[in-house]
Amino acid sequence: MIRKLLRRVFKGDAAPIAPPGTPSTPVVIPVTRHGITRERILPGARRTCEFLQQAGHKAFVVGGAVRDLIAGIVPKDYDIATDATPNQVHMLFRRSRLIGRRFQIVHVMQGGETLEVSTFRAAHDADTVKDEHGRVLRDNVFGTQADDAARRDFTVNALYYDPATETVIDYHHGVADLQQKVLRMIGEPRARYREDPVRMLRAVRLSAKLGLTLDPLLSAPIQEMAGLIENVPPARLFDEMLKLLFSGHAVECVKRLRDEGLHHGLLPLLDVILEQPLGEKFVMLSLASTDARVKAGKSLSPGYLFATLLWHEVLANWEIRKGRGESAMPAMFEAMDEILDLQAEKLAITRRVAGDIKDIWMLQPRFEKRVGKSPFRLLEQPRFRAGYDFLLLRAQSGEIDMELADWWLAFQSADEAAREAMLLPENDPKKRRRRVRGKKANANPAADLPVTGSAD
Repeated sequence: MIRKLLRRVFKGDAAPIAPPGTPSTPVVIPVTRHGITRERILPGARRTCEFLQQAGHKAFVVGGAVRDLIAGIVPKDYDIATDATPNQVHMLFRRSRLIGRRFQIVHVMQGGETLEVSTFRAAHDADTVKDEHGRVLRDNVFGTQADDAARRDFTVNALYYDPATETVIDYHHGVADLQQKVLRMIGEPRARYREDPVRMLRAVRLSAKLGLTLDPLLSAPIQEMAGLIENVPPARLFDEMLKLLFSGHAVECVKRLRDEGLHHGLLPLLDVILEQPLGEKFVMLSLASTDARVKAGKSLSPGYLFATLLWHEVLANWEIRKGRGESAMPAMFEAMDEILDLQAEKLAITRRVAGDIKDIWMLQPRFEKRVGKSPFRLLEQPRFRAGYDFLLLRAQSGEIDMELADWWLAFQSADEAAREAMLLPENDPKKRRRRVRGKKANANPAADLPVTGSAD
């Protein structure tokens, strides 16, 4: 049934269809069907392909850029695939550099653009180096274009665009899957997940981004194989989580992670947060704010986002420590360190990001102080704006009273005189009373009592 449908879609443009994951005669799709004219391709990517082709090599824009253009999305970056070896590419482009150890690629600089150029890779075989779980460790073997297509994870990523002819070369019917709104795996899903467990996260991210339904064959093994993600190096898992959370579809991604049973363990205790009404509301508000910033083209802060994701765990840890009699601020420091250390076992958060997270957390108790010079000093903190945004998120989720966030919003925009007038009185019950020291305080306690009569 599916084969008949695909033949109707591409009638007259393609050879007979082969099952996904097996090298085949590719479907050659003209511009009238896919709609990608060469003018829509990034100039640097177009020039790189043209230069390689003029030198006698095959060269295509490949993967996500082609997929996104067909889906009507502006690509974030462009990758080039070629039959030229890395050394040949490096020799052809004066402004280029070889990078990578597991599989060497070339970064080609075209004006202000950096293009990633990779050589077609061979299919995995018995000689491919894997760990005990089946994860591929080394695969520095070049191959044909058909091999390269079969190596890619999903059918929608195995697309090759030729700027010279404006055609899309489609080995595994990815264009048809895009049109049918389904995400399919190239090859047998269980084997592909063992090769690279991160593909489970990619499946969630791509399906959320493109509005695709997971093919049942792709989805079925995910929950039982989710434990393989523990074998992924923390630094790589951190990068993949950033892509997911900064995709512009973080809310939908987290929902799909939960649906597929992948939210357990990715961020320590995130599954617990998402089962608590207050914690879930806080996290979802944070993710929705991040999605809005992505769509508006605004800057993003990994530190801020991870601070929101882990905040309720810090709070819970802090309350336990205070309940044991620990002083408030030392207990806060200990709680922060413990949660971040637990996090580090899964994701390799950099020292800089961890520092940003702590700065945001440590500002929160200071927002409670609205007397004296404390508010003025807080305004001068480099991380004040991030700290205030975090405070506002806490108020919107119901964790604290909105009055505090409103006060700080007004305080920021007020002039000096208005700020002085806004300060709470020194005897405000919210302010901890200072102990009076010195001889005068002990001289005559009765002197502070009100006078009730005159002396005779």
